[in-house]
Amino acid sequence: MSQQPVTKQIVTRFAPSPTGYLHIGGARTALFNWLFARGHGGKFLLRIEDTDRERSTPEATAAILQGLNWLGLDYDGEVVSQAAGVARHAEVAHEMLASGRAYKCFASQEEIAAFREAARAEGKSTLFQSPWRDADPSTYPDAPFVIRLKAPREGATVIKDAVQGDVTIRNDQLDDMICLRSDGTPTYMLAVVVDDHDMGVTHVIRGDDHLTNAARQIQVYQAMGWDVPVFAHIPLIHGPDGKKLSKRHGAVGLEQYQAMGYPASGMRNYLARLGWSHGDDEFFSDAQAKEWFDLDGIGKSPSRLDFKKLENICGQHIAITEDAQLLGEIESYLAAAEKKSLDATQREALIAALPVVKGSAKILPQLLEKAHFALTFRPIEVEEKTAKALDDVSRGILKELTLVLQRANWTREELEAAVGEVASAHGLGLGKVAAPMRAALAGRAATPSVFEMMLVLGQEETLARLSDKAA
Repeated sequence: MSQQPVTKQIVTRFAPSPTGYLHIGGARTALFNWLFARGHGGKFLLRIEDTDRERSTPEATAAILQGLNWLGLDYDGEVVSQAAGVARHAEVAHEMLASGRAYKCFASQEEIAAFREAARAEGKSTLFQSPWRDADPSTYPDAPFVIRLKAPREGATVIKDAVQGDVTIRNDQLDDMICLRSDGTPTYMLAVVVDDHDMGVTHVIRGDDHLTNAARQIQVYQAMGWDVPVFAHIPLIHGPDGKKLSKRHGAVGLEQYQAMGYPASGMRNYLARLGWSHGDDEFFSDAQAKEWFDLDGIGKSPSRLDFKKLENICGQHIAITEDAQLLGEIESYLAAAEKKSLDATQREALIAALPVVKGSAKILPQLLEKAHFALTFRPIEVEEKTAKALDDVSRGILKELTLVLQRANWTREELEAAVGEVASAHGLGLGKVAAPMRAALAGRAATPSVFEMMLVLGQEETLARLSDKAA
């Protein structure tokens, strides 16, 4: 089996079927292809395998493109439609027919079924062996036919896999697969090989559920005398219980993760680490991932989805993301979750609050919750539990505090001194004064520190909120 020379530019591809949402496993496959190509100065191509016209939908294609865009996986060139290459696929089938590497098979479905039933009864292999494989063309009937690959019957086909190692499949376990149906349409197994060859794909990185397909596809490459790409079949993602990932484990579609408020940078980091490793590194940047990623770092065992680890990594990315970029991510999340968008005043307020709140949030909804004080408007609505902090004594303290703060320079040092002065005058600890301040400034008990809120809100807004709740 020949492989692409290492001197060639690396070309990878992601080739989803537009029959539903972009599964998180597919998103990881796309990410691995993207990282490998980008890290080696190669190309990352996108092909939509839309030959199943009944199940393929424009909506699913749009969801795939949207998911890749959110995840930040840019591809080179135009999106390739597999359905658009039907004529080219048929052309290759006829080339193999002309060279004797394929043959016309006139066997009907009934004849194939009868063959298999007889084979079962005799305890033999049910792999269909067409009587037309070596038939004289002069005996061909005037009837519909399929074009089958004339696969080798002896020896073995070896998949030299960059993840799984050498995988050997005996040729007597592979049938003469159909390349072109009787209606002239190509099968997926032929189309994928022709497309990968024509697109110059050097590395096929995909889920290991395609591993057995690789043996059949290699035979097509060999029949056409084409270079065989490097195959890398990656283990699937399992749920936390070790079983195949499904809806019972929670979100499986990529768009669900966006709507739940996971930041794209955190998802990239987590998905890259899910099945691939670089030493003990858990948290890393895109630049590091591109530099480090290689096929030999991919493990052979299935990975387990760990939502706690996902949240921890996402939290670290939120903390280091530049404020303007983070604001854009938040607005994308709100749109994906079909929540009310921010107005101009709220955007400005949120930018001011981000340095204060982004260090302690794991996902974007938590971030917005912590920034609630900056996004809400007067009169501040106070939660029932928090309202208990606004008794008559506390309101009097707020009134006194308002007067003191009017004379303060708006620095943290002076604000702490002013609040401390009022607290001491009443023989109270800072916490006893902070509780009614939280109620007045944010309307809730769980907030950033009162000094951070005051600095974000500014003197005028802080005094107005305190005055609203003062006696």
